[in-house]
Amino acid sequence: MPPTTPYAGKFSSCAPYGNNNNNHPQPQSPYRSNSVPKPGRENVYNGAFSAADNPYDVPQHHGAYRSASVSSVTAKEHRYVSENPYSSPPPHSPRQHSTSCPGRAYRHTTSSSSGSEQSCRNNNATAAAKVRLYGHGITASYGEMCYHDNSLVSASLEALIQHLVPTVDYYPDRSYVFTFLLSSRLFLHPYELMTRVCHLCVEQQRSGDALLDKIRFREVAPKLVQLLTEWTETFPYDFRDERMMRCLKDMTHHVARGDEYSWRAMQQMTQRLIKRLSALGQYEEAVAALNAVAMERPASLKSKQGSAQRNDVLSVCDDPFVLAQQLTHIELDRLSFIGPEEFIQTFAMKDPLENHKGFFRKRKTSNLEAYVNWFNRLSYLVATEICMPVKKKHRARIIEFFIDVAQECFNIGNFNSLMAIITGMNMSPVARLKKTWNKVNTDKFEILEHQMDPSSNFSNYRTALRGATQRSETAHSSQEKIVIPFFSLLIKDIYFLNEGCASRLPNGHINFEKLWELAKQVSEFLVWRQVICPFDRDRRILQYLVTTPVFSEDELHLASYESEGPENNMEKDSRRSLRSSLLHRENRS
Repeated sequence: MPPTTPYAGKFSSCAPYGNNNNNHPQPQSPYRSNSVPKPGRENVYNGAFSAADNPYDVPQHHGAYRSASVSSVTAKEHRYVSENPYSSPPPHSPRQHSTSCPGRAYRHTTSSSSGSEQSCRNNNATAAAKVRLYGHGITASYGEMCYHDNSLVSASLEALIQHLVPTVDYYPDRSYVFTFLLSSRLFLHPYELMTRVCHLCVEQQRSGDALLDKIRFREVAPKLVQLLTEWTETFPYDFRDERMMRCLKDMTHHVARGDEYSWRAMQQMTQRLIKRLSALGQYEEAVAALNAVAMERPASLKSKQGSAQRNDVLSVCDDPFVLAQQLTHIELDRLSFIGPEEFIQTFAMKDPLENHKGFFRKRKTSNLEAYVNWFNRLSYLVATEICMPVKKKHRARIIEFFIDVAQECFNIGNFNSLMAIITGMNMSPVARLKKTWNKVNTDKFEILEHQMDPSSNFSNYRTALRGATQRSETAHSSQEKIVIPFFSLLIKDIYFLNEGCASRLPNGHINFEKLWELAKQVSEFLVWRQVICPFDRDRRILQYLVTTPVFSEDELHLASYESEGPENNMEKDSRRSLRSSLLHRENRS
């Protein structure tokens, strides 16, 4: 069933293709045209890539590393992580049960580290907390960590790092681990954080007695392995940095000297990490190869008359429901490779109070950017398919087809493809085809536009997204679990959350309330990302969607003018200029 929205009752599956299953009979589509030649079976999938490195060839099962994603992170979620198979039994200390509990500032440690590290932990049991009442809430300051209603709201960077370090009787709450690992890169490089955490974990066990030190480290080793496991499974792309891998290797050798069981766990963790990074490399190579094929512009695209001989989308797939399924495959495939840290690194800048160079200039967001590029490609593909046909009747049939595809995307919960299709149909070269649009029933399209209306900060879309999320949480089938958000708006929300709130407070503390909110939004994305697409793959349709060449913006305008001539002098001048410009480019190439 479609998401619960004010317009949900107006939508049902398109009549000719109503059964939502993978094996429904293929009806005689109203969009099928016997005059359009079918494409050949020779395509980019036959011999161009192996099954291992082509993300559109075989389903990519990411369960091994998807399951590690944080399902939900809120400032009030506090639980001890015992899911890890090599974590030690939960300690009996009352301080370990709540990340935000002020008592955590006094957790026991036998560290002989420096005075600054001791002050971060605030082990002095006689230190008096500064407590103030604000209405019904209580704000308390414990050394360098401040809480409000038992929730951590601010702290110094050193205190937050110390708070991440496990001890014999303490392990940080999983929500805190995810939140700090996600946003700490705003203030320091992940390599620096890992180095300091591992150093503190080792140093706090030192007592001057080698035998006692070995016993103490053996006791804390399972929790250190658990922390590193959460890091490698939730943020594996951090370990593409050779320094991170060296640090991980050093800790593996250190653990091997004290605890064989933890050493084996480290070995297994490293193997899973290498497998994940290998899959990422294969995915990036496959996407680059597919994009290279799409950039090859055959002669048939250089003129309107020549492009008329090119196969169009209806010759490849004339069932809107099937095409919506294949679009959903592409969306979920590409979503699954976006690391949660990429959202933060999109706007990560060098902090003026920190002296780190280079890392913040290299915004490691390649998978996120590739996904945004896919949205743009789909929009241009829709516009190309509409502007390409010579006959007005054929253009109208393609517009109606994409309206039905957009409706099926809405019913599935694929809002990103839905918005890309609407964007393509609203591009000026398509919108100006008035004679073509007069032959189209636009009732369904107007409802879809209303659902994605940007007014009131996309309030209609946000209502639909909440409905899809609720449906996913109570899903009775794998199809109902699908939620693919309008991705550009998600990035915009996170960006404005970052820009609208200071990362540091006037006293130099980190604004941890902001970090909680960032983690909450990103963790919702991780839940949506881990869904496995339940639909059957059609390799020919997938190949067409990701590799068929599309018109550039200038080519779209010229094709539009050739479909329906200029209506005024300005459009006539524009057509003349475009012809001259494109002819000049063709001669240069």
